[in-house]
Amino acid sequence: MPSDDKKYMDLEDPSIVHEEVLVPSNIENIDMALYEFLDKGLNVFCSTNKGFKKVPVVWVGAERSYQIKHDQTIRDKNGSIILPAITVERQSITKDLARKGGVFGNAMIANNFGPQAKEGGVITIARRIKQDKTQNFANADAKRLRKQTNYPRKNKKVVFETVTIPLPVYVEVHYKLGISTEYQQQLNEIIAPFINIGKGINYFGLRRKGHTYEGFVQSDFSLESNIASLGEEERKYETTIQVKVLGYLIGDDKNQVQPKLVYRQNFVDVKIGRERVIVGEIPTLDSPSKVKFRD
Repeated sequence: MPSDDKKYMDLEDPSIVHEEVLVPSNIENIDMALYEFLDKGLNVFCSTNKGFKKVPVVWVGAERSYQIKHDQTIRDKNGSIILPAITVERQSITKDLARKGGVFGNAMIANNFGPQAKEGGVITIARRIKQDKTQNFANADAKRLRKQTNYPRKNKKVVFETVTIPLPVYVEVHYKLGISTEYQQQLNEIIAPFINIGKGINYFGLRRKGHTYEGFVQSDFSLESNIASLGEEERKYETTIQVKVLGYLIGDDKNQVQPKLVYRQNFVDVKIGRERVIVGEIPTLDSPSKVKFRD
């Protein structure tokens, strides 16, 4: 038995080991991780004519009918978004072969061209003792050797169950954040938390449904406004922020044919059957009494 497994079974406090249901990472989970970070993580407020209020975060990819029904406070009676507001738009997804994450090699499925290719599973995420199968081997040996089951003895036939998942594919997802306000003071109050992300660096972490992603705010904050035109249209201040998120995809989402989690068990005993013939099995020697024959 490996030493790591022995340490696992000899824990003084087994309660620290627990299992979690891990939902495979997909594109929607990356999008929602960024959206929840902006809406709940940063939780940006600014000064308005109705007091210090939270700035709504709007995902522009959603249909307008859904946005109106989901939150009627972000649009006026004409259907226009009430300023100030922060909009999020996914622009592109890049599969960079230079970024392999924790799994740099291209690990292939065992017997990729055989019938086991349908089983899937490449990366091991968990390994545990299969209690019922291990108990069956222990009881069988105890009954054979001691004529009774559950006899206390050291059991070397331990069945382990290994859990594997498909190979993660690492991608770069690029987003465009748009900040629109009516006053310059509102714009200054909103972009300050974005500039302050990561303090001296531009890095921030994202987490959702057990998955962790890395986000990077680009250094350029472009500022646009229509105040120089001196026209009759409503004044508007806009800022565009580019955000890059390093994420990963596990499986083909709803198009996944192979199982998302694959459970495999090791073998603990190898038995080779003895060949038998119908006739001529008893050895015909001059002194057959000296030959031990096993039926």
